[in-house]
Amino acid sequence: MFSRDTATQSTLRAQAPDRGRLVILFVLALAFVGYGAMVAPSVLLARAALAAGVTLILTACAMAGVRLFRMRARSRAIDMLDGFMARDATPSFLVTEEGVIRSRNGAARKRFSDLNADTFAAALRVTMANPTAVLFRLQSRAKETGNAQEDLATRNGVLRLGVHQLEEDCFLWRIEDLPDRPASGRSADALPVPVLTVGRNNTILYMNEAARALIGERAKSLDRLFDQLPLRNGEVHGISTKTGMAQVVVSEFEASAGRREIFLSCLKDLADSAQEAAFETMPVALMKLARDGRILACNRGAMRLLGAQAADAEWLGDVMQGLGRPIKEWLRETLNSGVSGSSEFLRLSRADREVFVQVTLNPVREGGEAALMAVLNDATELKTLEAQFVQSQKMQAIGQLAGGVAHDFNNLLTAISGHCDLLLLRHDQGDQDYGDLVQIHQNANRAASLVSQLLAFSRKQTLRPEVLDLRDTLSDLTHLLNRLVGEKVTLTLSHDPVLCSIRADKRQLEQVLMNLVVNARDAMPDGGEIRIETEGVSLAEPLERDRATVPPGDYVTVKVSDAGVGIPPDKLQKIFEPFYTTKRTGEGTGLGLSTVYGIIKQTGGYIFVDSVLGGGSVFTIYLPVHEETAAEPVKRAPEPVAAAPKHGEGVVLLVEDEAPVRAFASRALRLRGYTVLEAASAEDALKTLDDPDVTVDLFVTDVVMPGMDGPSWVKKALQERPGVRVVFVSGYAEGALGEADTAIPNSVFLPKPFSLSELAETVHRQLH
Repeated sequence: MFSRDTATQSTLRAQAPDRGRLVILFVLALAFVGYGAMVAPSVLLARAALAAGVTLILTACAMAGVRLFRMRARSRAIDMLDGFMARDATPSFLVTEEGVIRSRNGAARKRFSDLNADTFAAALRVTMANPTAVLFRLQSRAKETGNAQEDLATRNGVLRLGVHQLEEDCFLWRIEDLPDRPASGRSADALPVPVLTVGRNNTILYMNEAARALIGERAKSLDRLFDQLPLRNGEVHGISTKTGMAQVVVSEFEASAGRREIFLSCLKDLADSAQEAAFETMPVALMKLARDGRILACNRGAMRLLGAQAADAEWLGDVMQGLGRPIKEWLRETLNSGVSGSSEFLRLSRADREVFVQVTLNPVREGGEAALMAVLNDATELKTLEAQFVQSQKMQAIGQLAGGVAHDFNNLLTAISGHCDLLLLRHDQGDQDYGDLVQIHQNANRAASLVSQLLAFSRKQTLRPEVLDLRDTLSDLTHLLNRLVGEKVTLTLSHDPVLCSIRADKRQLEQVLMNLVVNARDAMPDGGEIRIETEGVSLAEPLERDRATVPPGDYVTVKVSDAGVGIPPDKLQKIFEPFYTTKRTGEGTGLGLSTVYGIIKQTGGYIFVDSVLGGGSVFTIYLPVHEETAAEPVKRAPEPVAAAPKHGEGVVLLVEDEAPVRAFASRALRLRGYTVLEAASAEDALKTLDDPDVTVDLFVTDVVMPGMDGPSWVKKALQERPGVRVVFVSGYAEGALGEADTAIPNSVFLPKPFSLSELAETVHRQLH
């Protein structure tokens, strides 16, 4: 029977303000009527007072009618709710916002026998240790959404506590027992595998019949069952059962309201042919293997992971590879050891995409003979992250190696080309040795170009950026590109009519375009069309692609597309690696695209590639738009034209640790008339400067040397000789100076290899 407890008192308290307002209105009405009838000094005031009194009486009557209507409507609603709750077998409570119980039904009175409890929290305290926090959380959620519910593990089992907001200050609470909770949308007791439903803090909310049969009791927490937490999905764990410790494969899935569904499969049972249904329904990839590697069975999860080739495969080696040793040897070692959990990472033999799996072997008995149960876990994401880390480490090492090799080569090439320049000064074109010297000089320049590619890959080359219009750059390059592609291939250019300027090294950008066009040409041996398209793009949000993030802003894009053979998906991520090429031996060095990547990254841009096997490729370059700062023209008075200074006016201190380079540079400057002081190290240079009688107008120094480097000794020397100008030379890029290029005044950088004329002109400009 439904009991209202404090409902009547609460209703009366809620109705008290309405009665008070009606009484006040009636009193005021009587006061106006009495004033008009007996006290008013004039007829006009008497009529006004009587009219006001009648109006108040009518208003009070209307309010009384509305109040009566509301009371009857509320009474009918309460009667309907009473009838619903009285017939409801679920314990139900009507509770105020403050937690005071207004009423409860018969099921609640029977289940929660403490009828003296005035608050809902006090009534639940016999079942829950601390109900206040749970009730506050659910009531707050019900205020926002209208209702809320949560499953709770209590002393008497699992309860589902639900709340609905009826009025602003009234809530309907219902409490349900969950003895037969469904798992994953169907009855877990109907499943042939053990299933656990786990809530927060690893509390076991429900166990199906198979789980109770395996464990032998009703467990309350995961730490009472498993030897190691947290559980790892798809891996083998030890579990405490009624017969002792057992090995089970764990499959974990997220459910609603923070719950998890955990499927357990005992390896001993799965190997039994009578448990075929359990083997097939397990939501984890499983394979039965003979001791020699023959595939005895695969469940549905394994078939999905292995792909179409698994249908006809007979051996484990047919579907996966990459162990580094014979698979039979690995299987034999696992069987002989008798230890579960032997795990390896292998690559599946799938043609459609690259998939890695972690294969965990566990010895079992199949038909009385030794066999293996293999648990497969998709490890593609893990191996991809590992490959990215290894690749970054490898690229960093190769970049450092390339920079070091380029430095040494640039020193050699400086000496070769420099001494060749000295020889050319003593031979005219009619000399029989002149042609040989020109060949040496040209091949030295070709070697320098190859070194610049290495520096471009390592992003340590010296760029000479300038403001460019891509339309003009491509127009100047079109003639050369047409010669590169040949007669079978058509080159088409398409430009955005409104294209902003960029800031880049024109020579290096031309090299990028030539490399991409040559690759597109080679991808179309039977001919076709190569399209180069430029377009202005504005990114309002960051563009995330291929592990790179292009920040918002304005960009100029260059697309080089072809209709060639395309790039296989498994090779697409490797094409920017140095020395990696899909061409045959002798057709390519593998430095082209790595050089392109290095130049674009050093310029501050991004490059992406899209390719369809048999459908062509598209390389897309994003280059940031150059933002020009408008500067007001400064009017200067015309300066008197001075006579150009001549070469040979000044004393140069030359510091270079490479003897051949030092010999060439010294002879070259002396030939131009300069007085040259030589030093093989920074320490020797400082000793030379210790003599106050030595006058020096210019320092020409290598940047990287044994002992003290160039910038360090120059800073020290400038403390005593602040007016001396500096020329830094290096086989590395200008970035090798670090912050010294801005910290040292009156200094310039000359990259190696340099010619005799380049050295002389640089020294001349610095001195004058």
